[in-house]
Amino acid sequence: MPYKAWFECFNPECGSRYPLTEIAYNCNKCGSLLQVTHDTDVIAKTSAAQWMRLFDERKRRNTWPYGSGVWKLKEWVCPEVADENIVSMYEGESNLFWADRLGSTIGLPDLWIKLCGNSHTGSFKDLGMTVLVSMVKQIMADGGDIRAVACASTGDTSAALAAYCAAANIQSIVFLPRDKVTPEQLIQPIANGALVLALDTDFDGCMEIVQKVTADNTIYLANSKNSLRIEGQKTVSVEIVQQLDWQAPDVVVIPGGNLGNVSALGKGFLLMEKVGIISKRPRIVCAQAEKANPLYLYYKNGWRDYKPVQAQPTLASAIQIGQPVSLEKAVKILKDFNGIVEQASEQELADACARADKTGMYTCPHTGVALAALFKLVDRGEITSKDRVVVISTAHGLKFSHFKTEYHTQKIGSITSHYANLPIELPADADKVRSVIQERLAKKG
Repeated sequence: MPYKAWFECFNPECGSRYPLTEIAYNCNKCGSLLQVTHDTDVIAKTSAAQWMRLFDERKRRNTWPYGSGVWKLKEWVCPEVADENIVSMYEGESNLFWADRLGSTIGLPDLWIKLCGNSHTGSFKDLGMTVLVSMVKQIMADGGDIRAVACASTGDTSAALAAYCAAANIQSIVFLPRDKVTPEQLIQPIANGALVLALDTDFDGCMEIVQKVTADNTIYLANSKNSLRIEGQKTVSVEIVQQLDWQAPDVVVIPGGNLGNVSALGKGFLLMEKVGIISKRPRIVCAQAEKANPLYLYYKNGWRDYKPVQAQPTLASAIQIGQPVSLEKAVKILKDFNGIVEQASEQELADACARADKTGMYTCPHTGVALAALFKLVDRGEITSKDRVVVISTAHGLKFSHFKTEYHTQKIGSITSHYANLPIELPADADKVRSVIQERLAKKG
């Protein structure tokens, strides 16, 4: 089949098209964002049963490049890239964790956590970066002049970009807000050879600078404004449905900052609906930190009079974004999926992480935002015990161990650590050890 994809203007009144090998992030005619559009009529010529069988056969096999959770869907993701130019770490295929113990405490027996942080660099950003860096390699193979690939980041995007560029022998440049990312996140691009620029600003300021720098087309923009990233991230939707035996969940909860992940999630479900794999759309919930909540405020105002905000420091640092680039795309998806936007305070997200961790998880603070939003919606009856719910965990908790240490040692000034669990220091005396164990087990009983 001649599978094809192209950039298309997001403005339906314009509809201008550009090849994926063209270096373009906004429409040259009207200035709107671009999106990757596939020839879905050609995709739909293959039946849903045939697609499901093909993707099941490719899953976790080692035939290049289909062992990747992204590239097993190559026809749906980026058919324009030749196999030899694909840059992959066999990302994706992350665990869909049945959170039965946590679910039982809130009355959700069918609660699942999609552990996207179980990926090469520890976040869902790998899913989009494999597509973007592969296209850069394709452009260079076709004779394009690209000297480097750059991004603004709050930590996870920079890690993914640096790793994939290092694998492809392409120089990466990352713009980070100085002293606003964790040491674990900072060391990742440093270790992978990126040119790391720590700027005296926040993410929105970094984003403004990187867009000016990448006006030079020899430095390629890697932020989610580049819609190639969305094509990889949309595979999360397909993975979830495949892992649920090709059934769509009732609700998906996802944390939102720059909001590319929201549009990606919806895009994956819409394609499966078009092909006939699913017949219902899940309700999408976007969760924002209260200190960086422009989408939430817009939603609460009935999608009227949008205003960006000055994002304030939050424990959920990766979504500390006051001017989300992918706002328009995310809003359209939320409207199409009967979406909800909820927010979480610092106290709520920190306690949500601790509650989840006590049931066997190791959650990042952004997943804590999503869980806190979920708890609120359950309490209000907007999500019920009959719903099958999937929460998207965007990054591995090991990137945020300092936050967890601060929580349990009760050193986060504005937070009361309701679930703190500290080591007990004792002399090397068996009788005293037994006494403490007995006391603690009695309390637990």
